[in-house]
Amino acid sequence: MNIPFARSGRSTVGIEWELALVDADSGDLRQVAETVLESVRPPGAESHPHVHPELLLNTIEVVSGVGRTVKEAGADLDRTLAELRAVTEPLRVDVMCAGTHPFARPAYQRVTNKERYAELINRTQWWGRQMVIYGVHVHVGVEDRAKVLPIMHAMLTVLPHLQSLSASSPYWDGQDTGYASNRTLLFQQLPTAGLPVDVHTWPDLEGYVAGMLKTGVIDHFDELRWDIRPAPHLGTLELRVFDGVSNLSELLALAALGHCLVEHFSTMLDRGERLPGMPRWFVEENKWRSARYGMDAIIILDADGEEALVTEDLRRLLTELEPVAERLGCTEELAGLETVLTRGAGYQRQQAVAAASYGKLDAVVTHLVQEMRAGHPL
Repeated sequence: MNIPFARSGRSTVGIEWELALVDADSGDLRQVAETVLESVRPPGAESHPHVHPELLLNTIEVVSGVGRTVKEAGADLDRTLAELRAVTEPLRVDVMCAGTHPFARPAYQRVTNKERYAELINRTQWWGRQMVIYGVHVHVGVEDRAKVLPIMHAMLTVLPHLQSLSASSPYWDGQDTGYASNRTLLFQQLPTAGLPVDVHTWPDLEGYVAGMLKTGVIDHFDELRWDIRPAPHLGTLELRVFDGVSNLSELLALAALGHCLVEHFSTMLDRGERLPGMPRWFVEENKWRSARYGMDAIIILDADGEEALVTEDLRRLLTELEPVAERLGCTEELAGLETVLTRGAGYQRQQAVAAASYGKLDAVVTHLVQEMRAGHPL
């Protein structure tokens, strides 16, 4: 089987941001995606180029164009958000984002009328109906197909850093789950979701996909819903590990980190250097630890089993990436992670609001809406 890999500019960047549509009065989810999508559609066009439907009618996805910098991609998203608000505000609908909605009932959510979504729910049943979750996808251009899978596997060594920083789903169906990122554990219940399989060359990937297609596990490549995966039709490596992010500045900080890491590993390959790696069971343990403990996770650093608090290793990593950020023009955005390290990740800010509100989760939704409007953590 031949899987072509599209040509793309090295370390170009694009961002996809899944957003919840919530009632401005109650904070509960609203099933109005079809109305919003129709209202933002330009005259004469089939759809808005930067606003897409998602699995559920309470969700829309805003996407940037291809940017040379994270700042350019962020400007695209900001313009699209302004267009959305012009449509949602008259409907008494707010735009909100977190890994999960704090109290919405999964059983009440309606599925978008598309064959691929109907088939997903038909196949996955109860687990598919629990997917009231929101994430962020960052695409980074890779100029050489031979680099894609080595970089993908190197990115698994920093997966807990990305997951801990973005963790924003401590509540689910009105309950405190005890996890920083409950979305992580929910999403991996879908077939072909979770960590990527152990393929290291493009022919190996082609053979794997051929087998998955032949046996009917998938119908299309994009049904491989890995936390980090190639996107052959775009010529990118797609980072899908992030929980939903409540505000634009934090989103761009996380995107800058992913952008810098891919470029960093690509540069190492150019120099003939060996990329970092660790045993699969260390990667799996790190994923669980960061989902459970978030910024308090003690993670495994390398194949020797050395460990450190994730925030301590993040500070080391950010220092190491400073020259890369300068080269990519995202120094300012990457520095925004200091705000997350100081004020707490999304799940920690939600927990603080809930504690101050005697456990009232509608106050958490109000806080998330306010962060979206402010454009930065509160």
